Amino acid sequence: MGQNVQSGGSNGFDGWWLLLFMGRYNHTIDPKGRLSIPSKYREILGDEFVVSKGMDDCLFVYANEDWKVFEAKLASLPLINPEARQFARFFLSGAQSVTVDKQGRILMPQDLREFAGLEKDVVLAGMGGRIEIWSLDRWNANAETVDIGAISQGMMSLGLTI
Repeated sequence: MGQNVQSGGSNGFDGWWLLLFMGRYNHTIDPKGRLSIPSKYREILGDEFVVSKGMDDCLFVYANEDWKVFEAKLASLPLINPEARQFARFFLSGAQSVTVDKQGRILMPQDLREFAGLEKDVVLAGMGGRIEIWSLDRWNANAETVDIGAISQGMMSLGLTI
């Protein structure tokens, strides 16, 4: 669970904001499929959390409390909508609870490693309310194709400016 920090409004935001995951860490998966979780992330996640299939061929990591909120949103989707069923199926069937060992590692489930192409070198990227786990090769390939200028224009249409 993140920390609540009061914003005084001088930055253009009023109210409470939840500060969660940020930063990028490069790690390796050992031959037994274990991945070390950065201590900054473990402070927020605790000893048990959820890893699920994510979008863009990476994995998403959620603190248990945040996963429960996401699960409730998925459960509220209309069952008669085929896209809603597919969306919920993708995330719920592709999620597993993991536990941190005494060395700060988790055992990455084999099916999730295969989905995300995780073999050895990985990137853990803080994304605010979640963490993304990428294979280093996919992370680099994705970074090469990003046109932040064009994306910024699209974000303006969603009301986000910096």
